[in-house]
Amino acid sequence: LTCIRYPGKRRFVSSFLSTQSVKMAARKESVPTAAATAAASPAPASGNTLDSPVKQIQIEGLVVLKIIKHYQEEGQGNEVVQGVLLGLVVEDRLEITNCFPFPQHTEDDADFDEVQYQMEMMRSLRHVNIDHLHVGWYQSTYYGSFVSRALLDSQFSYQHAIEESVVLIYDPIKTAQGSLSLKAYRLTPKLMEICKEKDFTPEGLKKANVGFECMFEEVPIVIKNSHLINVLMWELEEKSTLADKHELLNLSSSNHLEKSLQLLMDRVDDMSQDIVKYNTFSRNLSKQQQQKHQYVQRRQQENVQRQSRGEPPLPEEDISKMFKPPQAPPRMDTLLIAGQINTYCQNIKEFTSQNLGKLFMAEALQGHNS
Repeated sequence: LTCIRYPGKRRFVSSFLSTQSVKMAARKESVPTAAATAAASPAPASGNTLDSPVKQIQIEGLVVLKIIKHYQEEGQGNEVVQGVLLGLVVEDRLEITNCFPFPQHTEDDADFDEVQYQMEMMRSLRHVNIDHLHVGWYQSTYYGSFVSRALLDSQFSYQHAIEESVVLIYDPIKTAQGSLSLKAYRLTPKLMEICKEKDFTPEGLKKANVGFECMFEEVPIVIKNSHLINVLMWELEEKSTLADKHELLNLSSSNHLEKSLQLLMDRVDDMSQDIVKYNTFSRNLSKQQQQKHQYVQRRQQENVQRQSRGEPPLPEEDISKMFKPPQAPPRMDTLLIAGQINTYCQNIKEFTSQNLGKLFMAEALQGHNS
């Protein structure tokens, strides 16, 4: 759900809502121009402009706990949970100070209005003087499977409306292995231009020089806690049992590596299918070019023969109508698959490097004891 800035009113646009419902919600919520600008536009600090890039993200520890709690309460298996990030922009730093989740509802909840829910949450936060400025959104992922067309379209809508928007990706599977996995991504300027023009043809992507490695840019994250929370964390660490501390030294890899390799193989199969489709298109295009060239040569020979007999040449015909070029398959899906494969490879690399470190440490300890 994206908050788009309009003078005099605040309007929410959602990819899963109809245009009519969005217009109705916009008519319901009408505030003065100054209040709408303050509510819908992230207010930069003095001397900062909206054109400045976001180079760092500072997240309150409470926001991280809310995201984790949201998945634990409503996320099951590969089910994705999502929510809205709130905060403000200070110079080149994006400070995320609050968040609230998108509620899960089934088909039976036909009367539930997502737009009305969003407006009520924003209005309530504004009344209690809590940061209510949209700065992005978050979602969970299943073994790193987040590079998709849905995420691309959602982040483009956010970033096109609010330039500083980011998407936080929380991986509960990797977090359960002992390390918090929370990453922030933004679309690169090249990909933003491609999405604005909606030119996903091979020629358009080649002209823009866009590859899977330059689709998303990762923004470094810093988690900030108050001094009281830091003291509490020290006390909790001292009270933790020895068994909990030794769980990180477990040499078994469970099924994490197996599942990651299985997902990687599935994406490689999808990539091979897309390559076969593109090769078929290339062969058909080359075959058509040869037929067009042969047709032009035959016409030229016939005109030469007719000219030698004193007959008028044949009338010119529109070759483009006779030989319609085959439609090129969209390449954006292929780029997304390649980006997802790259993400799987990075996750497997990190996981195996940790396991190898544990194995070498265990070997050294065993040799020392013997």
